[in-house]
Amino acid sequence: MATQHRATQPPAKCETCESDSTSEKRVQQPHKKALTNRLRRIEGQIGGVLNMVEQDRYCVDILMQISAIKSALDGVATEILSTHANGCVRKAVQEDGGEEAIEELLRVVRRMIR
Repeated sequence: MATQHRATQPPAKCETCESDSTSEKRVQQPHKKALTNRLRRIEGQIGGVLNMVEQDRYCVDILMQISAIKSALDGVATEILSTHANGCVRKAVQEDGGEEAIEELLRVVRRMIR
């Protein structure tokens, strides 16, 4: 399954970054509808792989679909990472130097590339 290439979108504003009383950070995703649509499509792909396994389909065909799913998830992760860097991290840097936000971002990137 081919992935779609999208035009680069302008940096997200982080006007809705907030923490509640339980220290849970929340961010209103600026492209929530597009992200949820992509995740639902991925969810459908996972269901398709489940069916392929249940139907004893050829291993290589299943592996190719799994590869497509991983690529699609990487695309969603990259979009969210971009929103975070251009919104939350940028805001933190402008307000207080952003050392903590940059460290958090680097930890996330390290985990993503493992």
